[in-house]
Amino acid sequence: MPDFSVEKQMVRNLYADLDRSDSGQAGEVLARYCASNHIWRGYHPFNEQQGAEAVADVFWKPLRAALKHMQRRQDIFMAGANEMDGFNSVWVVSMGHLMGLFDAPWLGIAPTGKMAFLRYCEFNKVEDGKITETAMYFDIPHLMMQAGLQPFPPQTAAHLVQPGPMTHDGLMFDAQPADEGEKTLAAINAMISDLGQWKSGLSLEDELRRTWAEDMIWWGPAGIGATYTIGRYAKQHSGPFRAGFTDRSKTKHICRLAEGHYGGFFGWPNFTARPTGGFMGMPASEKAGEFRVIDIYRRDGGKLAENWIFIDLLHFWKQQGVDILARMAEVPRS
Repeated sequence: MPDFSVEKQMVRNLYADLDRSDSGQAGEVLARYCASNHIWRGYHPFNEQQGAEAVADVFWKPLRAALKHMQRRQDIFMAGANEMDGFNSVWVVSMGHLMGLFDAPWLGIAPTGKMAFLRYCEFNKVEDGKITETAMYFDIPHLMMQAGLQPFPPQTAAHLVQPGPMTHDGLMFDAQPADEGEKTLAAINAMISDLGQWKSGLSLEDELRRTWAEDMIWWGPAGIGATYTIGRYAKQHSGPFRAGFTDRSKTKHICRLAEGHYGGFFGWPNFTARPTGGFMGMPASEKAGEFRVIDIYRRDGGKLAENWIFIDLLHFWKQQGVDILARMAEVPRS
């Protein structure tokens, strides 16, 4: 079995120390675990940050001041060797929700005084006992919706606080059989091959059946929503997405890995495309936009059964001239 126990334990220690610390100590905690040249990639408006103090000042301190008594509620925890660099680097992945009492404004979003959940997924590259790169993606529009805002037109799919895996086996603190990870990575790569061409000659549903289970669940980001079964996924996301975009670039990932029945990837960006047919109820445009995406998958047998997706829609629409954060900050409060 591949042994990523050292890297996993280091990230678990970071989370424990960060979660126990006062918000003002976030920079000090991060500095103990992160290299001096640490690169952190986050969603708009945080984007790319350099160094522990910058990450703490820009992201962690304001977030923890807004979401009081924050809990980290993990649904998936895994590690693996990165296929994109010839399996040389090791990355540790955590996915779940950061939950707290939304008691102070954040990014111009007015607090509710109630529980709020921020969906997140984080990839950490561990080298020589330090974290050298992080990609942390989170669903800010989902938090807006919990606060009573409507940042986008009506979704094609469902708006939900999303659960973890149906099998409840996503927290892989212990080593997993190597062959299971290899099967998962192969299933993900087969899906990517189909996704990148859009010209299989099959109907969309039959193309999806090549790599997806019939009862698959696509846990999409707020603004698009979650959808269940191949038929509804084709109708509520995959079909509208393909109809809405042209000139999709080739997929570029920084990290792609798998462990056990789980795997995933991220890019910066993953691809570009032009919304010439309109998307998410927004007008068509000839301007290409970047898609920063994390995808996490659960494999069942030879097929992909569940997929959790994080897309930086605030960044994408800002490239199209729509500043969702600024627009939401102007919504009158009662």
